[in-house]
Amino acid sequence: MAVLHSSLAPYSLKKLILIPHLKPRKICHFQAMSSSSRPEPAVLVHKVPGLNPDEMDRVSDQTFQRYTSSSVKRNGNGVAIVWFRNDLRVLDNEALYKAWLSSREVLPVYCIDPRLFGSTYYFGFPKTGALRAQFLVESLFDLKKNLTKRGLNLLIQYGKPEEVLPSLAKTYGAHTVYAQKETCSEELSVEKLVSKGLRRVVLQSPANNPNLQLIWGTTMYHIEDLPFDISCLPDVYTQFRKSVEAKCTVRGCIKMPASLGPAPSIEDWGCVPSLDQFGLQHQNVSLGMKFVGGESAALGRINEYFWKKDLLSIYKKTRNGMLGPDYSTKFSPWLASGSLSPRLVHEEVKRYEKERQANDSTYWVLFELIWRDYFRFLSVKYGNSLFHPGGPRKLEHRWSQEKTLFETWRDGHTGYPLIDANMKELSTTGFMSNRGRQIVCSFLVRDMGIDWRMGAEWFETCLLDYEPCSNYGNWTYGAGVGNDPREDRYFSIPKQAQNYDPEGEYVAYWLPQLQSLPKDKRHFPGMAYIKQVVPLKFGNAGKYQNHDKTSTARGTNFGGRQAKGSRR
Repeated sequence: MAVLHSSLAPYSLKKLILIPHLKPRKICHFQAMSSSSRPEPAVLVHKVPGLNPDEMDRVSDQTFQRYTSSSVKRNGNGVAIVWFRNDLRVLDNEALYKAWLSSREVLPVYCIDPRLFGSTYYFGFPKTGALRAQFLVESLFDLKKNLTKRGLNLLIQYGKPEEVLPSLAKTYGAHTVYAQKETCSEELSVEKLVSKGLRRVVLQSPANNPNLQLIWGTTMYHIEDLPFDISCLPDVYTQFRKSVEAKCTVRGCIKMPASLGPAPSIEDWGCVPSLDQFGLQHQNVSLGMKFVGGESAALGRINEYFWKKDLLSIYKKTRNGMLGPDYSTKFSPWLASGSLSPRLVHEEVKRYEKERQANDSTYWVLFELIWRDYFRFLSVKYGNSLFHPGGPRKLEHRWSQEKTLFETWRDGHTGYPLIDANMKELSTTGFMSNRGRQIVCSFLVRDMGIDWRMGAEWFETCLLDYEPCSNYGNWTYGAGVGNDPREDRYFSIPKQAQNYDPEGEYVAYWLPQLQSLPKDKRHFPGMAYIKQVVPLKFGNAGKYQNHDKTSTARGTNFGGRQAKGSRR
């Protein structure tokens, strides 16, 4: 077995996706991007949200009306650029709002950065897999549509932001580039490069340099409203939650103007890319859930889950499910891409509580959003240690990096149906339940002894809801190197199976060879299934020990990060 040392040269495992250099080809048809044009088995695949396009547009328009205002006055001059990053929405987008206020014309820009399609830092996995790339394509298409409805458009450029944005600022005489502030080192490095590039641009009128103005917009609680300095952020989640709940209020959503135009005169706004421009092939979702990218889909999901199906009222009871689209909100892919504002979710929860009912379930959705906030703030406090083998606690541990053993976990061939089913779901759909994420993490690091960063980087490749803070924050927790008061967080597979899939419905869904077995044999089918690659750390299938050191507070999505650079 290969063992982790303090410094290791990155090596590549067999890549599942070929990613050549990006080529900016002009393809303006959208059939490659629209998953709805591809026939999907109606019974086997659940589209999320489960609304038809007309319903989604209707819900989106109604929500836009609720969160826009015609009374906002605009007094700015000149041109302002909005650099869209992980905030692919119009509603409650403060960077877009401030750009509109400060200018006479707004130029929205998205840069197809080739670094997002490179390799992960340590182990050379594809940084962005085909499923998340498809979700991104759909999100860009929807953003372009929603901006166009409001008098703007989305300029899509190929290249690094630090090269593209200064050039655009010079060409259009933009006085400011507005963007959402990020917190991890790769993104921070790009921000610094963009700012440096803008300082080299000299505008004739006014005679100064354009500047980069970064806006906080990723969390439910604003960083400026925390009751402590970020360097004093509590190292235990419960302390953080109790403090912010007692001393902070969530800011209301910004009421966006109904019209955001005009935009500068631009002959070619560029086209939303197709997957082959990323060097990727379309991956059809043939089983499980097919998420639809974009702000309109996110608003449709809120309407569907809260108002149409009335599932918010039972969320706390069902949130630990693993099968089907409705056991949890499924908001995480849109939150990760910024297609959905956490403050808008907060306002919709409060509206639901006022119009229907308030209970433990309505509170628990906000409870989970506080977890998401916490990991974002932790990334500010601890910086790159979030990505180091010893995590924020700087613990020393000799992890295995045995390639073949890791690949059994990655490919769902461990011999443990609960692990294999979850990993099959991840590779097929780009999603896995929060319960599943904790179980497969525990198995990889506790039972297999594999370097947790291999699991985190594989999640980085696959997850639709990948963003660095939640993904690496959760993996450090699971590996025992994060700020977790329970140092040896172990999830017993027999006990997890008994509690969360007692009749084996989930494993039989993803591993059809188990469907013919009696329900009590599906999780430990013996010779009827593949051989187990490692023994369990605590006992075997016949012993349902109470070794789970789980926290009822764990509901945030184990997802999120991108790009090679200075973070390590």
